[in-house]
Amino acid sequence: MAADTGSSSLQLPCVFSPKSRQYLALCAQDGRLRIWNTDSKTLHQEYVPSAHLSATCICITWGPCRTVKEGPQRKKRKSEAGQVEEKADLLAMGTAAGSVLIYSTAKGALHCTLDGGHSGGVNCVQWHPEDSLLYSGSDDTNIVEWDLQAGKARSKWKADRAAVTSLCVSPDGKLLLSAGQVIKMWDLDTKEVYRKFTGHSTAVTTLRFATTRPPDSNGLYFLSGAAHDRLLSVWQVREDGKDKNSVVSFTLTDEPQHIDLVASNSKEEAVRLAVVCKDGQLHLFEHFLNGPCKKPLSPSCTVQMSDTKDSPVPIPLLAAALRVGTRTVQLGYGNHLQPVMEKVEINTAERHVCLTRDVHTSLSLSMETAVSKVKTPVVNAKSRVLVPGLPGHQAPIKGTSQGSEKRKTDTDTKEMSIAERLGEIDLSTVSADKGAPKGTASLQTDNFAVLLLQGLESKDASILNKVFQTRKEMVIKKTVARLPLPAVLPLVEELTKRLQGHPFTAVLMVRWLKAVLMHHTSYLASLPDLVTQLGVLYHMIESRVKMFHKLTKLHGKLYLLTTQVATSDSSNSVTDVDHTAKLVYEEETSDEDEASGDEGLPDDGDDSNWEDDEAMEEDKEEEDDPDSRTDSKANGEEDMERGNESEEE
Repeated sequence: MAADTGSSSLQLPCVFSPKSRQYLALCAQDGRLRIWNTDSKTLHQEYVPSAHLSATCICITWGPCRTVKEGPQRKKRKSEAGQVEEKADLLAMGTAAGSVLIYSTAKGALHCTLDGGHSGGVNCVQWHPEDSLLYSGSDDTNIVEWDLQAGKARSKWKADRAAVTSLCVSPDGKLLLSAGQVIKMWDLDTKEVYRKFTGHSTAVTTLRFATTRPPDSNGLYFLSGAAHDRLLSVWQVREDGKDKNSVVSFTLTDEPQHIDLVASNSKEEAVRLAVVCKDGQLHLFEHFLNGPCKKPLSPSCTVQMSDTKDSPVPIPLLAAALRVGTRTVQLGYGNHLQPVMEKVEINTAERHVCLTRDVHTSLSLSMETAVSKVKTPVVNAKSRVLVPGLPGHQAPIKGTSQGSEKRKTDTDTKEMSIAERLGEIDLSTVSADKGAPKGTASLQTDNFAVLLLQGLESKDASILNKVFQTRKEMVIKKTVARLPLPAVLPLVEELTKRLQGHPFTAVLMVRWLKAVLMHHTSYLASLPDLVTQLGVLYHMIESRVKMFHKLTKLHGKLYLLTTQVATSDSSNSVTDVDHTAKLVYEEETSDEDEASGDEGLPDDGDDSNWEDDEAMEEDKEEEDDPDSRTDSKANGEEDMERGNESEEE
């Protein structure tokens, strides 16, 4: 069986195929499965799961080698019957979404998907050595036995009170080891606990059977490794049940990340062990398992790798595989995106071996330089550009390498301090309003991104305040888009702190948070522990949204109330209709008017009687309706016309 990778989310799964060690399967940071051919040292196949960003691959295990039918074949003779080559074909992948993907290297495609068994992320998968069965352990504390021919779960049982972090099936296929808070040995026929082992305080990441003997002979041994533990413990399954403590321990330099072993078939045969630690070193052990050993065992040989530069830099080892019958070790080292594979024969007589290799990992180097590269924009000779640079770089960027550059005492090339740079960079648009050229007033987006990166690294509040004060949406979007990926999470944490402050500040921070979510959603979704890291932000937004709903209701009620009050006030302010006449015409009397009036009257009367009659008519008009005012006005005009006519006569 292939080596079982750790279930820790920080470790990227990487494992060699069994027996021939022809393939190296690994999942890199981008969530893709890559299978490399160790003989030709080329990429054999690449598979992109449909949910490779949201449901990342946590563990990988190769299935037992089997004969793969490749089209119609002729019937083989008896002499050729034993020469059928078994190849590694199926590969099981446990995902964070709770599903198990079965990939076929012979088809170069997905064989099947096993869903519905787990409600949490799958931490470990193990194949049955003979039957077409698969076992998976999950964060939901359950173990599921899958039937690959039917493509569904065969049985499911609760294994522990905590998450199941590691599994291992015995070579005869009758026992199953599981690790949660306690290591348990299960009888696969009855699904009942056969033994319990306690001794690790942290999550167990590795379980491996070290011998192939039956448990009733006191010769069955297995080993376990845990997170943050620099020891590998070996346990003996005793017939009398007195197996509470580990019998042997192997010392390591760091937490075990990848383990491969050649099991012992008898007491006279030693167990060979290859352990790759988290610090990138390889430790080789060889020990005869025959009862307890009080003193921890040191490795027989430790292997490190470095490059061929003047100041050597260590090259991390990713995985190692032992070959049966030989001292050759298959190594995988370098970068997960572009690993280097090599067969090495190691002289175990030496305690420490250092291998120097010239590794041209152009892909990883280009990724690193892309993060820390400062782009100098092409500008006119008249315009003035401020280049803050990165910490450790001089302000005027030069083409010479940093190692060969010497500090100059010249005042012209003296590096500016951050305070001086901030003094020269005015984020306000006061100078632009006064008619200054646009190039000198507006800060370039490159400088914004570099300043923001410096402020996040140094936690300088003055730099961050200057950057966060901008209100231009386009500048915010371009600055966030140019940030390197490692700076996204610190930026979100800083925005979360500022969002908890004054509401006026929170309004500005929401614009930055919106830009981060627009540009870097795929990166944030690929983080396995995103929920814990963004928990404070999520709860704060939830609480404010709940309050917003109540405030909206209150705002609606108050608006309705104020509107009704204003309406009632306006209706009361409407006064009654003014009944006083706007115009009253009083006719002046003269001798001519009297003469003309006398001619027109049917009866003879004196002047006093005529004036009395006129006064009575005016009193009647005032007592009439308001509508009669227009009539009186019209009658007055008619009287004027009549008077004019009499004057003309």
